[in-house]
Order: sequence, then structure tokens, then C-alpha cells
Amino acid sequence: MSSMQEFQQKSCKPCEGGVPPLTKSQAESYLADMQGWELDADSKQISKFFLMKNFSAAVQLIRSIAELAEKEGHHPDLHLTNYRKLTVVLSTHAIGGLSENDFILASKIESLPKELKRGGA
Repeated sequence: MSSMQEFQQKSCKPCEGGVPPLTKSQAESYLADMQGWELDADSKQISKFFLMKNFSAAVQLIRSIAELAEKEGHHPDLHLTNYRKLTVVLSTHAIGGLSENDFILASKIESLPKELKRGGA
């Protein structure tokens, strides 16, 4: 079973701080199976860009992510620009870096239906 499939079976756990963020090597290991997700330069967040079919498709994905985020109790930053360019950014703010929750949510976002522009992410 891939790490992405394993993450999809888990649920986010409440994080109020007091635990160390993942190291760069841990984050890179978790990302190995997550196509298109990128680790930022200081290893504090992961992100993925989606080029959606149109504005309506982008908004629908945002709604789906919002519903999922509420269910999981872990919330990404969502950036919609140029009407169909959506970037999803995940980090665990309470610890100032990445936790397993970020990878759990990323893997579940991957499984959401998406109307991508042909040739998009």
C-alpha cells in the first residue's frame, strides 16, 4: 500500500502545539508518493497548483475542500487567481510547520473529483 493510500485511511488529529514539526527528510519521504505536491524551501508547508477547467469548477473544488477540511478539523489556505488557478497550501499553524495532518488532508484532496483544464495539474 502506498503512503498516499495509508494517509487516506487516517483522520486528522487535533493539534494544539507542543509537538515538533516534521523534519525535511520526513516531509520528503511522505511526499514521495504524492504527485504534484511540493515542499517549500524551509520545509514548513506543502502546496499544489490545480489549473481548473473554468471558474465554476474551481469554486466547486473549493467547496469540496472546505467540506472535507471541516470534517477533518484541519484547514488549508486556498488561493484562487485568474478565475481558475487554484493553489492549495497546507501547514499546521499550531506547530509552525508540517504534521501528519497535512499529508492526510492532501491525500484526501487528491481523491476529490476535479474538472481540470486539459493539460492542467
